[in-house]
Amino acid sequence: MSGAEEKRVRPIRLPQDEAAILAFIQGLQDYELGFEANRRRDPDFAADHWRDAQDHCAEKHGAMFVAEADGAPVGWAFAYEVNGELFIAQPERRHGFLAEIFVAPAARGAGHGKALIQACEGWSRGRGHKCLMIGVLAKNARAIRAYEGAGYEAYALTMRRYL
Repeated sequence: MSGAEEKRVRPIRLPQDEAAILAFIQGLQDYELGFEANRRRDPDFAADHWRDAQDHCAEKHGAMFVAEADGAPVGWAFAYEVNGELFIAQPERRHGFLAEIFVAPAARGAGHGKALIQACEGWSRGRGHKCLMIGVLAKNARAIRAYEGAGYEAYALTMRRYL
């Protein structure tokens, strides 16, 4: 990608963006498989996940965005609304959740991920949220650095033990 490329983020367009989104879903799955062995590898995964993402967005007032470079999709993100637990103070209980973000390897480092995060933040502000949360795998150091660089900080930690 050249430094003079035209970059933008926009809401997804269906059915035009579907093939790219399916490729992004599979790309993220393949990437995470490098450090998280529990990732599905079956041929139905991307289609199953795509249906699930659409359902989450429809049921939870969500939004989906595509990052473009020179008119071609290079990444995507989706976020939806979450109603938190009762122990969370009311102003932060209803918040946004950035459920997935992926930028194609050839387009990384050009600001597309940051632009996708900003689009999700704008959507979340527009919904009246005071907070947007992002889930990240503990071994995904690159994503953690990117999120910290965008002003995010650790909030909770989920631990596991295989039995």
